[in-house]
Amino acid sequence: MTPTFPDISISTDRLVLRPFEEADVPALTEMMNDESVTAWTTVPHPYTVDHARAWALRTAPAERAEGRGIVFAVTELLTQRLVGTVHLRDTDWRRLTAEAAYVTAPWARGEGYASESALAVARWLFEDQKFERLELRTAAGNTASQQVAQKIGCISEGVLRNAWIARTPTEDGGWAEVRTDLIVWSLLPEDLDGVPGRQGGPDGYGDYSGRPDWS
Repeated sequence: MTPTFPDISISTDRLVLRPFEEADVPALTEMMNDESVTAWTTVPHPYTVDHARAWALRTAPAERAEGRGIVFAVTELLTQRLVGTVHLRDTDWRRLTAEAAYVTAPWARGEGYASESALAVARWLFEDQKFERLELRTAAGNTASQQVAQKIGCISEGVLRNAWIARTPTEDGGWAEVRTDLIVWSLLPEDLDGVPGRQGGPDGYGDYSGRPDWS
C-alpha cells in the first residue's frame, strides 16, 4: 500500500490550514494572477477559474491520495479569507523527505502569514509524520521567499546554477522567460528549536509564537 498523508487541518493562533474547497476558487484565481506569482512560479498565465478549480479540487486531492504530497489552503482563522497555500511535494517515504512551496495573496503580505503557515506545516511534518528533512528552493531574485526560509530556521545549503526559469514583464505587457539560479534550503527537526520566539524584522514578517494544533 502506498503511504499517504492524512486528510487533516492544522490550526495556529491566526490561521487554519485545510484542504481546498469550491468556495476558495475565486480567491485562488485572483491570487495566482498576481505579478509576483507569475514571475516566480510555473503557474499558467493568465490563470483562469478553470485552472484554479482543476488544481484545487482534482490535482491537489489526487496528489495526497497517491502519496506524492499534500496541499493546504491557508485561511485567516477569524474571517476564513484565503491567505495563501502551502504545498508539500516530491515526497520520499523511504528517506522521509519532502519539498515545501508557498504562495501568499498580495493583500496578506507583510503580516507574517507565510512564515506562520510554513512553520506550522514543518512542525506537523516532523512531530506528527516523523519526517527527517524538509527542503525549500527559492529563485535567486525572490528575496521575499528567501526571508520566509530564514524566518522558519532553514539553512542555506548551496546554489543550483541556472536551474530555474523565471518570468519578467515586457514593455508590451507580456512576459519573457529568464534563466536564474536556485538557492537550496533545508530544515531538520533540530533546526526548529527556539524558532517560535524569534521577533519580526525589517523583512516585514511578524512574530510567530503560537504552537500549531492538527486534527
